Amino acid sequence: MVVQLRICVPGELSDVTVQTCRDQRGTAEVTVVRGASVVPEGDVIEVLVARESVEELLEKLSILKVRDVGSISMSTPEFVLSRNADQAERAAPGEGADAVIWEDVTRQTGEDSRLTWNFLAFLVLATQLAGIGIVTDSPIAIVGAMAVGPEFGPLAALAVSIATRKWRLGRRAAVALAVGFPVAMLLAALTAWLSIPLGLFPRDALDKGSAVEFIYHPGPYSLIVAILAGIAGMLSIIGRRSAALIGVFISVTTVPAAGYVAVALVLGEYPKAAGSALQLLLNLVGIVVAAVAVLLFYRMISKRLPDGEARTLRRQGSRSRN
Repeated sequence: MVVQLRICVPGELSDVTVQTCRDQRGTAEVTVVRGASVVPEGDVIEVLVARESVEELLEKLSILKVRDVGSISMSTPEFVLSRNADQAERAAPGEGADAVIWEDVTRQTGEDSRLTWNFLAFLVLATQLAGIGIVTDSPIAIVGAMAVGPEFGPLAALAVSIATRKWRLGRRAAVALAVGFPVAMLLAALTAWLSIPLGLFPRDALDKGSAVEFIYHPGPYSLIVAILAGIAGMLSIIGRRSAALIGVFISVTTVPAAGYVAVALVLGEYPKAAGSALQLLLNLVGIVVAAVAVLLFYRMISKRLPDGEARTLRRQGSRSRN
């Protein structure tokens, strides 16, 4: 798998940037268009590089302060026919599927971690679906609620924040969760409270829900499933395997537990509400802890740029800018 980088740099930094890209192991192509960038004024450099080498190259470009004076954008071509690209992939260390591009992981999780109307709407809808599935004893509605729930985004962002110490990202994710779940649960409780006098479900609805008992009966497997889901979810983000995320959503009991707490409180089923709240807590903690462990493992095995090479790049960048 190869990745295309588009780099805009001032003319004085162009040569050292081009040389850095050419010297990077795993580079297949380097193209320079002089004076093509108007804002900021400078050159445009396009690089085709093996995914395994992207993180190291981005680290070098960061040392040159390319992002401070220009820009770097990344895309993945769907189809590349190139002997040079094949050779670059063979020359690059490791496997593309195992490569972590930290800026990309941060960006992906950061986009899904904000408290937006879109996030809130999906969480409210998912919790409403969960409430309907609970009072009608419908596993299908529960699964639908799991699939619709957007909560994994902020949980993944929280894990990235802890692993990389980007606390701003973590604060934003924590706000999304701390506001989103109470609002969704309050609206689910309001819906349940209004539905009872309308005769949409009886007051003893929770006594007949054998298919959804797992929600308020947390146990060892609740935590185990959450941990497995956290691992799978973070691996899918790292490897950009969006299809695997759907399985992650369906495997965790966060939204159904939140919906059950709301409905149980309205119906006065306080022990079941407490069990559901514990289920929710186990899922949230298990997912975050597992995701952090995955990220820390990848950071541990990631190859860092040698200090000597980093110092050389800093000197070259300083000379170019001066």
